Amino acid sequence: MKVAVVGATGEVGRMFLRLFEEYNLINEIQELRLFASERSKGQKIKVGSKHYIVEKLEEEKMKEKYDYILFSAGGSVSEKFAPIAEKAGNVVIDNSSFFRMKENIPLVVPEINGDILKGYKGIIANPNCSTIQMVLALNNIYRSLIIKEIVVSTYQAVSGAGNKGLMELINQQQGNTEIKHFPRMINNNVIPIIGDILESGFTKEEEKMIEETKKIFDDKKIKIYPTTVRVPVLYGHSESIFFRTEKDASVDELIELIEKTPNVKYSEEYISPIEVAGTDYTYVSRLRKPEEKTFLMWVIADNIRVGAATNAISILLKHKELNSI
Repeated sequence: MKVAVVGATGEVGRMFLRLFEEYNLINEIQELRLFASERSKGQKIKVGSKHYIVEKLEEEKMKEKYDYILFSAGGSVSEKFAPIAEKAGNVVIDNSSFFRMKENIPLVVPEINGDILKGYKGIIANPNCSTIQMVLALNNIYRSLIIKEIVVSTYQAVSGAGNKGLMELINQQQGNTEIKHFPRMINNNVIPIIGDILESGFTKEEEKMIEETKKIFDDKKIKIYPTTVRVPVLYGHSESIFFRTEKDASVDELIELIEKTPNVKYSEEYISPIEVAGTDYTYVSRLRKPEEKTFLMWVIADNIRVGAATNAISILLKHKELNSI
């Protein structure tokens, strides 16, 4: 395969490269190209046994033929360069939010709707990190019991804002009280706003969870009420999820449905972010049933892996499997 990574020096881009090694994909990649901005040009990055030179992203380089191009360089970069790559006949897997709600672009969590990739060539959107872990945890329950309503509060790690988010927390922990990226001090604090506030009163991050969940489940009637919160954690998004279903079930039956979901694990012990960092599983714990057809659960996953890079690599593998690449 010939593969390119756009945004190769960023937090998610570097995780793509690490997963190439962990999944032994690097042995199937005959040519690997790494692209980033002008300031990263010339950097050397080791992947497997080889060193690769980071190239400056340019239009002409996106007109070349690749089997897959992974984008994680922000919406404005994807908006400009992904259509150029698509026009050249490439399969583009984009981690930004820019294409997610475009009508003809698939929004994919392979364990849920990966079959829509069969015969498809073009741009594929990777969902938002908080959406991915929520729909993974709920998928079999949704299919069996029909979820009517979801109320979710997220507790999102600073790495969800990229390396600058990580550095802001680390610098503040070391005594630098300067605020550059987040709207408030994040050290020893929680911030109940992620993204701009819209006319609806929800933030842009919350709107993503609403609209993306509907698209992934192909269900415009499901009601979703999110509150997204930034917390002083390096890696691992946590979610408290309340949901109502059309059909009733016992807690044991729900556990069975959860455990049948690929890459989702149920635990009788509660799981916290420090336990999930570096793993490719979505963890469910604290499952409760306060009344008929009404449930609560605690869901947690590594946001850089499960919520971004791992899902993108899974999209690549699913597409490759379905289309014999």
